[in-house]
Amino acid sequence: MIKRDRYLNRLIHNMWNGEIKVITGIRRCGKSVLLFELFYEYLLSQGISDDRIIKLALDQRRYYKFRDPIVLCEYVEGIVKEHSDNRFFLFVDEVQFTQAVKDKANGDIEVTIYDMLNELKAYKNLDVYVTGSNSRMLSKDIATEFRGRATQIHMYPLSFEEYYSFVGGDRRTALDQYMLYGGMPRVAGMAEELDKKEYLVNLYEELYIKDIVERNHLEREDLLNAVLDYVASQIGSLTNPTNIANALCSMRHEKINPSLVSAYLGHAMDAFLISMARRYDIKGKTYFNYPNKYYYADIGLRNARLNYRQYDPGHMMENIIYNELVLRGYSVDVGMVLERKSNEKIQREIDFVVNDGDRRIYIQSAYQMDNEQKETAETHSMKLTGDFFRKIVIRLDIPHNYYDNNGFFHCNLIDFLLGNADLF
Repeated sequence: MIKRDRYLNRLIHNMWNGEIKVITGIRRCGKSVLLFELFYEYLLSQGISDDRIIKLALDQRRYYKFRDPIVLCEYVEGIVKEHSDNRFFLFVDEVQFTQAVKDKANGDIEVTIYDMLNELKAYKNLDVYVTGSNSRMLSKDIATEFRGRATQIHMYPLSFEEYYSFVGGDRRTALDQYMLYGGMPRVAGMAEELDKKEYLVNLYEELYIKDIVERNHLEREDLLNAVLDYVASQIGSLTNPTNIANALCSMRHEKINPSLVSAYLGHAMDAFLISMARRYDIKGKTYFNYPNKYYYADIGLRNARLNYRQYDPGHMMENIIYNELVLRGYSVDVGMVLERKSNEKIQREIDFVVNDGDRRIYIQSAYQMDNEQKETAETHSMKLTGDFFRKIVIRLDIPHNYYDNNGFFHCNLIDFLLGNADLF
């Protein structure tokens, strides 16, 4: 069993806090294992008996009837009312499979899972936990549908630290495998590379793509694939729906509406398959509407999408750093700073502007800087910020961490990913 202590400790910390605990994340990242195995085993270890834990996995056929939120609510109410002197835990897995229904007993008003969970939350002897794989169904609705009384715990595929704690061995060998096959939990336990590749390809095509198409009633699965292929090939590059539409028009010899591309990108983000980093003007202190950068939630899925044809470690490393920063709870943007040369204004990019409350750092991702020219090119933009926030270069070609003459901190990628280097 792979330890997911970061998430387990948050569940434990929020027990009986009066709110619904909502665990979100891409499908197959380990949400069910976290709730139904790790947290379940923790509760048993604390003396909670099995019959006090109500478990409903809505993606399993025997629980399909509970996709009706009224049926689910009445079933749980029957248990907690009958044994009102006892405390119960409710686990509902993959809650996005529920369907809104008409409540015939109350004038055919529409009832959703949110209505029923809010009703169940009112029972003082019931602590509610749900998982879901669609931000439109859960994350975006937490503040409104749960009436501000929900605790969200967003789960990611395995971080490198979690992955390495499981596979062990040489750190660089483990990183090379992680950069290629990513951190989907089942992949970490596979020995054969062919098995890893087949699993990721099938997961992408048979689960994520089909989920997005069916959930959003898309008519152009081929276009969704083309958009995601383009994003996969362009991680680390600034782009926008219009640029993507124009590129696809050229490749596919058909007219493609940028609004449709934007919608498909939104669906992929709702499914947590990709995420977007907005572009921030450091001196102007404003956000740009476009262009932005898109990153894959798991680098292994990105590589599988491209059938392992595009091995570009610099961009893959940038994707992994972005995911790690977001996983740690930081706000992460793409930085832009203007440089004035004669009568010309040149936009210079900083890979990541990382904020933690009122603290900030700048990060450049550099796979290798093996000469002075490359080092100057990678660090030049950070010299233009005109402030004194910490500036960090994360790289893979140095054996130890050090500060250069400009006060920039050069950090080894593996040390960063394993938490062996303080950022703030």
